[in-house]
Amino acid sequence: MLQAVCLRGLLLLLVGRQVYTEQCLKASVNTCGDCIKSGPGCAWCKDLNFTKTGEQEAARCDTPAVLKEKGCPPTDIINPKNDFIKISNKPLKAGENPVQIQPQEIQLDLRPGMPYTFQLHFKRAQGYPVDLYYLMDLSYSMKDDLENVKNLGNDLLKELNKITGSARIGFGSFVDKTLLPYTDTNEAKLKRPCSDKNEPCQPAFGFQHVLPLTKDGDKFKSMVAEQHISGNLDPPEGSLDAIMQAAVCVNEIGWGNSTRLLVLATDDGFHMAGDGKLAAILEPNRETCQLVDRKYSKSTLWDYPSVGQVARKLEEQNIQPIFAVTKKMETVYTELSKLIPKSAVGVLSEDSGNVVNLIVDAYNSLSSEVIMAHEALPEFISVKYTSDCKDGEKPSDRGKCDNVNIGTEVIFDVTVTVDRCINSQSFLIGPLGFNEKLKVNVRTRCDCECDDINQPHPHCKEKGKVVCGSCRCDPGFLGQHCECQVGQKDVASLKAQCQKDNGTECEGKGDCVCGRCQCHLTEGGNNFYGEFCECDDEHCEKYANKQCAGHGKCKCGRCECNEGYEGAACQCAKSDEDCKIDGIVCHERGKCVCNQCECQRGYNGPSAKCVLLANVRVKSQGGCVECLAFGTGPFEKSCVENCKHLQHVIVEKLIKHDCRVKDKEGCWMLFTMTEQLGFDKYIVNVLKDRECPEGPNIAAIVGGSIAAVALIGLLILLIIKGVLYASDLREWKRFEKDRKHEKTSGTNPLFQNATTTVQNPTFSGDS
Repeated sequence: MLQAVCLRGLLLLLVGRQVYTEQCLKASVNTCGDCIKSGPGCAWCKDLNFTKTGEQEAARCDTPAVLKEKGCPPTDIINPKNDFIKISNKPLKAGENPVQIQPQEIQLDLRPGMPYTFQLHFKRAQGYPVDLYYLMDLSYSMKDDLENVKNLGNDLLKELNKITGSARIGFGSFVDKTLLPYTDTNEAKLKRPCSDKNEPCQPAFGFQHVLPLTKDGDKFKSMVAEQHISGNLDPPEGSLDAIMQAAVCVNEIGWGNSTRLLVLATDDGFHMAGDGKLAAILEPNRETCQLVDRKYSKSTLWDYPSVGQVARKLEEQNIQPIFAVTKKMETVYTELSKLIPKSAVGVLSEDSGNVVNLIVDAYNSLSSEVIMAHEALPEFISVKYTSDCKDGEKPSDRGKCDNVNIGTEVIFDVTVTVDRCINSQSFLIGPLGFNEKLKVNVRTRCDCECDDINQPHPHCKEKGKVVCGSCRCDPGFLGQHCECQVGQKDVASLKAQCQKDNGTECEGKGDCVCGRCQCHLTEGGNNFYGEFCECDDEHCEKYANKQCAGHGKCKCGRCECNEGYEGAACQCAKSDEDCKIDGIVCHERGKCVCNQCECQRGYNGPSAKCVLLANVRVKSQGGCVECLAFGTGPFEKSCVENCKHLQHVIVEKLIKHDCRVKDKEGCWMLFTMTEQLGFDKYIVNVLKDRECPEGPNIAAIVGGSIAAVALIGLLILLIIKGVLYASDLREWKRFEKDRKHEKTSGTNPLFQNATTTVQNPTFSGDS
C-alpha cells in the first residue's frame, strides 16, 4: 500500500462561497477512488505520463493547484464537486393544509468531508389548523377547577377559531397508579377515594381518554360534564404517564395534520422513572399505546416514563405541551419546560377561570417561535443551521427564530456534511411543532468517471488495463507498470523490504507481495495503511466515549482536530476566556490549556488565579525584604541583583500585616505583600521598626530564685508546725475527757489494771 500526507492551502470564503480548510490527507492511496475518498481537497491526475518510473501512484493524488504546478493538464484532473437537485414540490390538493416549508424534497450528491449549504424557507401560513387535547388532573384538590372546565369547550373553540379558522379539542384525565403508596388500596377506598361521602366521586384510575379531538364544543361540554373528581394519597400525580399515552396513542386521540397542543392542568408535581420501585414496579415504560376501553391498561405494570422519554415522544409527534399549573408549582414546571423543546408554562387561577386566556397566550408564544431541527441522522452525516434571525449567525445543531408573525418568511442556511462514503440515505428536517418536513436524500460521490478502454494497454506491459491513468494489473503481476511477476525474485529480499526496522513483516497487519505490503482490513472495515501497514484511523484517543471527542478525525492513531478545537482527543475548545481575570490570562504566570490554567514555577490555585501559597510566598521573599529594608541578611552583598523583582516601601505604621518573618538577628520583620502580574513580582510595605527580643534580667532572676526558695522553706515550716499543733490539740482533748471521767467514777484515769495476778497458795483469807 502507498501512503503520503500533505497539508494544503486555505480556501477563503467571500460572499456566497463556502469556507473550509482544504486538506488532502492521502491514506492508503492506490487508485483514483482511494484519492477521492481521502478528503474534499484531493484530486487525481489521470495523465499516463504524470508519474515517473518507480514513483508511487499516490503522487497522482493532490490538490488541483499542486497537480497543475506539477504539470498535469487541467482536462486530466478529476475532482468531483457537490451537486444539488431540487425535487419539484407536490401540488397542493383541495382540502390540504397550506404549505409552510420550501423546498419539500431535495437530492444532495456530496463529496465526503466537503460541506454543502442550501437555504430552507419557512413562512407561517394563515389558517393552519390546531388540535388541542386538554389533559386534566382529577385528584380531589382540583374539584373547583373541574366545574369551570365543564363549560370550557365552546369558549376555547371560539378563541382558537379566531386565530386559525380550524380548531378541534379533546379531553382526557388522570390521577395516579392504583397501588400503594400512591393510592389507598382498601377496596372501599379504591371504589370511592373521596373524603366527602355526599359528593359524586369516581373510582381511582391512572389515565383515561374521555373525548377524541372534535370540532363540537357541545359534545366536549356534555362528555366532560359526566366526569367526577377522584383521589389519591401522595401529592405527586401520574402526569407523565398521561402525557406519554396522549402522545403515542395518535389514532385514539385523533391527532391530525395540524399544530398539536397538549394542555396539562394540575396543581401538583409529578412522578417520574424510578418512582415505580416504591410499588415494586420494575418494568420500564415501553413508550407504546396501551389503551383498553380508553383506560391505560399498563398503569400498575409499567414504571413512570422519564422526562427524556416524554420529551422525545412529544418531539417525534410534533406535540407542543402547555403546562397550566398553580402558582406554587410554577417553578417546578418551568424547570421541566427547559427540558422539553417548544413547551410553555402558564399559571392557573384558584378555580382555573383564566384557562382560556392562558391557552391562547401560550399558543401565540409557541407558534411565533420557530425551531428548525432534524430527526435522527444517518451515521456519518452532520447538519448545522444558521439564519438571519437574532443570534442566528453562529452555526448550531438547531436553528431558532423568535417573534415570527403570520405571513413572515424566515430563511435558514442548512449545512450538510458527510464524513465518509455511504450508501444512499435520507433524513427529515422541519420546524418543531409542525408536521411539515423537508426530505433530504444524500448520496456520496466516491467514484471516478474516467472513460477508460477495457483492454490490455502497452503502458501496463500488456499485463493490465489503464484505469484513470494508472495500471490495474492482471492476476500474478504487480508494480507501477505491472512489471513485477510473483515468483521471479528472491523471497528473502522481498520480505526484507516489508519489515520496518527489522521488525515484524508489515507490522502483522498485511501481506508482503513483491516487496510491498498489501494491508489487511481493520475491524471497522477500513484498510490499515502506510508503507508497513503501521497506520489505521480507528484507534485514537476518546473523550466522552467519542473518538476525538467528535471534534476531529483520526489519522494514523492521532487526532486531527477541527478548527476551533485542540487537545490529544480534541476535547478542548480553543478559548482562553475561562482563564482570564480582568482580561489577563492566568495572571501571566501560566498558559491556558483546555480552558484551565497550567501554572508554572510553583504557582497554583483554582481556575485562573495561579497564585503561590501564602507561606511559600512569604518564606521565599523574606531574605530580600531584609536586605532591601534593613541592609542585612543572606542577600546583603547582592541585594540589587537578587531582589530586583521587589518594590519596597518603608512605612512608619502598618494597619494590618499579613507577613511576619524572623531576620538574621532574630528580630521579627512585619510587612505586607501585594502581588503584581508575572512571576515573583510584588510591592512590599515594610514596617520601619522591627520587633527585637530584649536580654534576660539577671538580678531579677537571682532575687526571684532566692525569694522563691525562702517562701517554699517558710511554707514547709508552717505545714510542719500545723501538723504538730493538730496532734497536740488532739491529745489535750483526750486528756480532758479522761479527767471528767475520773470525777464521776472515782478512778484515776491514769491507772491501769495489772495484766498478771499472782496468788500465794499458803495464804488463806479465812484465818
